[in-house]
Amino acid sequence: MSRAEVNATEDVSTDVSTSAAPPGPGAARVAEAQAAPDVPGTDSRRPSPLWTLGLFRSELVTVVRRWRTLALLGVLAAVPILIGIAVKIETRGGGTAGPSGGDGPAFISQITNNGLFLVFAGLAATLPVFLPMAIGVVAGDAIAGEANSGTLRYLLVAPAGRTRLLIAKYASVLAFCLLATLVVAASALAVGALLFPLGEVTTISGTQISFADGLVRALAIAGVVALSLTGVAALGLFISTLTGSGVAAMAATVGLLITVQILDQIPQLHAIHPYLFPHYWLSFADLLRVPVYWDQLVKNLELQALYVAVFGSAAWARFTAKDITA
Repeated sequence: MSRAEVNATEDVSTDVSTSAAPPGPGAARVAEAQAAPDVPGTDSRRPSPLWTLGLFRSELVTVVRRWRTLALLGVLAAVPILIGIAVKIETRGGGTAGPSGGDGPAFISQITNNGLFLVFAGLAATLPVFLPMAIGVVAGDAIAGEANSGTLRYLLVAPAGRTRLLIAKYASVLAFCLLATLVVAASALAVGALLFPLGEVTTISGTQISFADGLVRALAIAGVVALSLTGVAALGLFISTLTGSGVAAMAATVGLLITVQILDQIPQLHAIHPYLFPHYWLSFADLLRVPVYWDQLVKNLELQALYVAVFGSAAWARFTAKDITA
């Protein structure tokens, strides 16, 4: 083959690869992925760790910038604000708010004495419905949303491989779990400090701990709540690999979440309750005991790890064998 023919062939190849770039907003993400720097002395087709980190950053930025995600975070931030205002109005005449005790919404009864308890009450109020629903929406849209918008196959053009892309997707959902939980906690702490006094914390065991110790425990509780949502995230990601419709995946994830919550409340099904992912969610209250009760906390984390392993593996098996047509 002559040199002119070789040049002509290279020009055609360049035109074809250039025309493969996806139109619309997805083009910027693909261009960013394909522009990853090559590592000297390695195969240019093998993505470097920096490339993988860039892929995760791109996915996380894409999730956070969506108006739907911002709206979800706004709703989550509003829940502690509403609780704080309601408690302030109810106790304005010197009355008490909420039930007594230590589990779940019972934290409301302690808010008037210490605004830090609004963090615990806010997390307890959002964990059964609002937080997992937000995670279900983001996780359900992770793969199916890309397929529905027609950008999924173009993301796979970059030298990432399906496994790396799936890991980056799941990592971005986990980051959103932490972000959503911290938004609730930060909003509750700000409102609690504004409307109620802060000081020493009375634990569920009846002992007093310093405000600094209580703040550390509040941060630990937020971490436990975020970890409690990892099972829902894996389940939603698996459902997202089963369909090419983002709306269908989100609806199926949220619907399944509601169904499981209902099953967990039926006494006649007590035999299966310990295997349902929301069963130990409110065990985070045990971090406010002295000493801390670890039994339920450990069971919760073990159960979430089981769901992550099962549905994460199922999502990987499905996604790596799936024909990507969109």
